[in-house]
Amino acid sequence: MTAFSHVFQPVRLRHKTLKNRVVFGAHTTNMAVDGLPGDQHVAYYAERAMGGAAMIVVEPMPVHPAAVLTRGNFRPATDAVIPHFRRLTEACHAHGSVMIQQLYHIGAHGDGDNSWHAHWSPSGGPSYHDSDGSHEMSEAEIEETIDGFVQAAIRCQKAGFDGVEVWGAYHGLLDQFWTPFSNQRTDRWGGSLENRTRASREVLRRIRAACGEEFIIGLAVNDEPDVRVALGREETAEIVALHDAERLMDYVTCGTGGYFDFYKIIPSFLYAEKLGVDLAATLKGVVKHALVTAESHIRTPENANTVLGAGEADLVSIVRGQIADPHLVSKAAADRADSIRGCISCNQQCWGRRSRDYYISCLINPSAGHEYLWGGDRFTRADSARAVLVVGGGPAGLEAARVAAERGHKVTLAEAGPQIGGQFRLAGLQPRRGQITDLIGWYGRELARLGVDLRFNTHMDAGDIAAFGADQVILATGSLPAGTGFQRALPQLPALPGRDLGNVWSAEDVMMRVARPGKRVVVLDEGGGWRGCGTAWRLAEDGHAVTIVTPDPLVGKELQRSATDLPLRRALARLGVRFVTDAAISEWTAQGAVALSLLTGQTEQLAADALVLATTNIADTALRHQVAASGITARTIGDANAPRNAALAIFEGRRAGLAV
Repeated sequence: MTAFSHVFQPVRLRHKTLKNRVVFGAHTTNMAVDGLPGDQHVAYYAERAMGGAAMIVVEPMPVHPAAVLTRGNFRPATDAVIPHFRRLTEACHAHGSVMIQQLYHIGAHGDGDNSWHAHWSPSGGPSYHDSDGSHEMSEAEIEETIDGFVQAAIRCQKAGFDGVEVWGAYHGLLDQFWTPFSNQRTDRWGGSLENRTRASREVLRRIRAACGEEFIIGLAVNDEPDVRVALGREETAEIVALHDAERLMDYVTCGTGGYFDFYKIIPSFLYAEKLGVDLAATLKGVVKHALVTAESHIRTPENANTVLGAGEADLVSIVRGQIADPHLVSKAAADRADSIRGCISCNQQCWGRRSRDYYISCLINPSAGHEYLWGGDRFTRADSARAVLVVGGGPAGLEAARVAAERGHKVTLAEAGPQIGGQFRLAGLQPRRGQITDLIGWYGRELARLGVDLRFNTHMDAGDIAAFGADQVILATGSLPAGTGFQRALPQLPALPGRDLGNVWSAEDVMMRVARPGKRVVVLDEGGGWRGCGTAWRLAEDGHAVTIVTPDPLVGKELQRSATDLPLRRALARLGVRFVTDAAISEWTAQGAVALSLLTGQTEQLAADALVLATTNIADTALRHQVAASGITARTIGDANAPRNAALAIFEGRRAGLAV
C-alpha cells in the first residue's frame, strides 16, 4: 500500500470512475498551430496520462471569437478542431485518464491584438489584461455567448472528451456577471443573485440538455480574498451552492488569484503552498452533490495527501508538479516519492514563456513541450555503452551526466568544488528559494542511483582530460563575474571608474559569504532577475541597508514574465530597500556610488560601504580553448557556452546527454 493512501482512493465522477484523486488541471500550453492541436500538444498531454493522472483538463477552448486570448488558442466556433482533438483524447484514454476540456470567455479582459475583436462584458468595464475597454453586452450577445458555450461542449463530446469544465473563475465573463463590481445591469441579467447567476446557470443547464446524462460538467471558481471588489469567499460559496442545489455541475475546481491579482493565479515560491484549499474547504461545507477540487500551489503528493486526508477536498489538481515530473503520480503510487523531480515554483518556463506568448516548457524538465521530439520524459538505451566525462557539476553538467547515465553510458562527473550545483546552489541560498537546494539533492540521489562516478575537488586541465581517455567529453565549466563593472547602459566605459578602490564585490561573492560588505550596500542590478534582486533580499534580511540601482524602469523587470516581480518588490520594500531606477553607476568612490540618471543625466551620491555587481557574467572558456588546442573533441554546454539562465543550461544538458 502506498504511503499516500488518500491520493490513491478511486472516486466516482458521474459516469466515470477516477483511478486516483489527482487531476492535471487546465493551463494554457500555447502549443496550437493555426488554432489546432498537433503532435506537440498530443505528446505533452499523453505523457501526463502515461504518468498516472486520473483526470486531465485540457487547456481552455475560447467559446467565441471575442474570447481569443493567446497566439496558441484554439479556433473557436468551428468543427475543424474535432478530428485533431480526437487524436488527443484517444492517446490519453489509452492510459486510463478521464478527459475534460475547459471552456472559457474572458469578457472584458481580452486581447485585441490576438482576437481582432471588441471586448464584451456585462457592463462595459475595462480590461485588466491589455487596458482596453469593452462594451455592455446586448441580450442578443449574451444569448450568442451562451450558445457558444453549448456548441463548444458539443464539439468536445464529438472529439471524445468525457466532459467540459466551464470557466467561471478569475473574473472571467461568467464571474463578471456574478460580481456586483462588474455587473451593474438592471435587466434580468443583473441585480439579484438569481439574475447575476442566470448566465452561468443557463450555460450549464443547456450543456446538459445538449450532451446528455453521460457527460461530466465541471465549474471553475477562484478565491481572491485580498481584493475588495472581488467576490468574498462566502459570496462564492453562496453562488456555488445555488448551482449545486440545481445539480448543474458534477465538480467544482477552486483556484486562487484573478485578473485583479494575477500573481496568485500561478503562485510562485513567494507564496505559501496549498493556496486553493481554504476555498475548497469552504465549498465542501455547502455542496451536497458535486465533488470539490482543490487547486493552486499543491506541488507534491504529500500536499495532496494532507488535503484529501483532512477532508478539505475530494480531488487535487497538481499542474506545475506534473509539468516538472509527468510521472509524479506513478512514482508516488510505487512509493518512489524521493525520485520525483519536484517543481521549484519559479514560473520561469511555464508562465514565463506563456506570458511572452510562446509555448510553455519547464526550467527543471526541458522535456516539457518537447515530448514529441525527445520521446517524452523517458530514455532509450544507447546501442553501446561509452565512457563519458562531464567536467563541471552545475545544472548543465548534472543534467548531461544524468541523461547519459540513463541511456546506459559509463559516466564520470568531475567537479572542481566540494559539492554539486555550481552557481545554481547559490540561487538556492536566496530567501524562500530552498526548493532549488531540494532539486540539487534530487540530482545527487539520481546520480548515485545511476552509478555515476562523482569526483569532488577535481580540477581538470587538457592534460587530465587527455589522460582520462573518455569516448565523449562534455564541458560544463560555467561562467564567471566579469569583475570590470562594465554596464550596458554606459558602453563607452570599458570598466567602472574607481573599482580598484576596493569593497566592490560580485553577487556570487555575497552569496558565498566571501564578501564583507559593511552596513550600507549598493547593489547594481543590470539583469533585472533573481541574481541581483535575490542577493539584495538576502543582504536586507541580514540587516544591511540596501539600495538597488537598475537601468530598468522598475526593479525586477525580467521577473515580470514569471509573475514574481511585484511580490518581490513588496518584500524588499518591507525590508526598507531603496529603489533607484533608470540609472547607472558612473563611479565608485571612497564615499560610495555615484548614480547617474539615464533620464536627466544628473548624478546623485549614494553613501555606501560596499558595491555589489550583478552584471552580465562571462563564459569560462579557458578549458574549452585548452582542449581544442590539444585536439580533443568536446561539447561545451550551459554558461560555458554562453551565460544565460538555468533553464537553458539544463536544456543544453539534456540535449547533450541524449546526443551521446
